[in-house]
Amino acid sequence: MDLRELLVELEQSGELAVVDKPVDRELEMARVIRAMGDRAVLFRNVRDSDVQVAANLCAQRQYLGLALNVPADRLLFVLAEALAHPVAPPIVGRAPCQQVIELTVDLDRLPVLTHQARDGGPYVTAGALITRDPQHGVNVAIHRLMQLDARSFAARLVENRGTHTAWTSAGDDLPVAICIGLPLHVLLAAAMSPEKGVNELHIAQALAPTPLVRCRTNDLLVPAESEWVLEGRLTQRTVAEGPFIDLTETYDIVRSQPVIEIDCVTHRRQAFYQALLPGLAEHKLLMGLPREPTIYAAVNQVCACHNVCLTAGGMNWLHAVVQIDKRGADDGMFAITAAFEGHRSLKHVVVVDLDVDPLNPAEVEWAIATRFQADRDLLIFRDRPSSSLDPSAEHVPGNKSRTAKMGLDATIPWVAPDGHERTLEERLEFRRVGYEPVDLDQYLDADAPS
Repeated sequence: MDLRELLVELEQSGELAVVDKPVDRELEMARVIRAMGDRAVLFRNVRDSDVQVAANLCAQRQYLGLALNVPADRLLFVLAEALAHPVAPPIVGRAPCQQVIELTVDLDRLPVLTHQARDGGPYVTAGALITRDPQHGVNVAIHRLMQLDARSFAARLVENRGTHTAWTSAGDDLPVAICIGLPLHVLLAAAMSPEKGVNELHIAQALAPTPLVRCRTNDLLVPAESEWVLEGRLTQRTVAEGPFIDLTETYDIVRSQPVIEIDCVTHRRQAFYQALLPGLAEHKLLMGLPREPTIYAAVNQVCACHNVCLTAGGMNWLHAVVQIDKRGADDGMFAITAAFEGHRSLKHVVVVDLDVDPLNPAEVEWAIATRFQADRDLLIFRDRPSSSLDPSAEHVPGNKSRTAKMGLDATIPWVAPDGHERTLEERLEFRRVGYEPVDLDQYLDADAPS
């Protein structure tokens, strides 16, 4: 479903908060969104703009499941299937996103939020940037965009990723399209990191119907159900970008980043704008959830993986819990190594058995307390490439960030301290002992016969 259909569903279920009071896009709106927690919200009255703003649409797994028409606990497996089997979308001649075409560009009409007083400027945070690399083809990725004036943005490009590679190899202006107000399955696909040459829009089509339409001023294809499409060029001119809050809820550094010049704006009639609050639940879930299937696929290459959870405490990015069906003494260690290959930004990973819920932090900690020994079950990888989002890592401008990584095998140890391999019966002794259930109504109902 597109975002309009999702908003209707959320409103009918009572999940959508509607704000009719006038709200300022500079600082005030971000504070209201923060106060909403992870509840979806629609601002109908934005000061100095005739465009409504929706936010927190990706803040809960339940919202993403609703948008994809799947149970929230099945999202990992649906994403993994789409990643493994992308499908080419249909191309249409007419599309909702081109109901209005504006060749006179005025980005100030968009209610782009200023989130914090120290920010470098107003930022687009839920825009998917579409480019085409002559060697690797189409790339779709979510980039933060700092508005510079009524026609241009500064785009934060992560070094050696798809958009950055296309930009550095272009040598001249690179055609781009910025899509805002996308169906959530397209945002999820854009947040994935498939192998080079795999078009994220094909992953989106494998998740749900994603018709594409050709841009008006360049040859790029964009999702037909976008609310806004900003057509332009990623130039070779650079400016200072930032400061801005990142996934860690800390300020990222200021960098020299390229400028995007916008040549044309197309949009739906009465289009609304999608905002995404940096550093909080929506940002973390949208970034982290698409990495769970890549870890899942990598671990399944070496052992039987049943589930993956990028944890909230690790900002849905740096920490993972991997659940395996352990069939060999070393499967936990194999899973650790594979998990780091499945998500290169991962910093810490814990591997657990089938009887431990990877989504329950207390159960994971219990497994570490009862099954893990640091001198036997800990893997440390020193001086490895890491995420630029980790403020404690080593950051050298122009180079990949470096960090130490750690994996904990918190599965039942198959080898005893004396060196013998434990029998199945001995391994079962590590399982939690439960109590038989009872019907409390028999004990609490005063009228029940004794």
